[in-house]
Amino acid sequence: MGHLWTLITSLHTLAGPVMMLIYPLYASIVALESTSKLDDEQWLAYWILYSFLTLVEMLFQPILNWIPIWYDVKLIGVAWLVLPQFRGATFIYETYVREKLIMNKYGDQGKSKKKSVHFMTPEKGEDEAYD
Repeated sequence: MGHLWTLITSLHTLAGPVMMLIYPLYASIVALESTSKLDDEQWLAYWILYSFLTLVEMLFQPILNWIPIWYDVKLIGVAWLVLPQFRGATFIYETYVREKLIMNKYGDQGKSKKKSVHFMTPEKGEDEAYD
């Protein structure tokens, strides 16, 4: 029974890096080489959300250490973001992040662009090199 528990613990420990980094890295490379824009959007959204999750985790690490199931919850959440059946990263980006960016960009009263979003938006003609 001790060997089985060691195997389960090892698989559990490997599941995080595989699900959060190795598979997304591979899928991102495949997406870059494909002609479809949908997979590009999924993986760009994933990396944005993963970066945000990592930042939040760094800030709240002392609190998260007290939550014994945090790693499992994070693993399930990242699986939802990553797995193509769910396209969770695209859903979160389109539902919440894009809405906030558009509000910041145009404002409620149609004010001019704010610099925080302006630097991310290519000027007319700047994106031609990426077509």
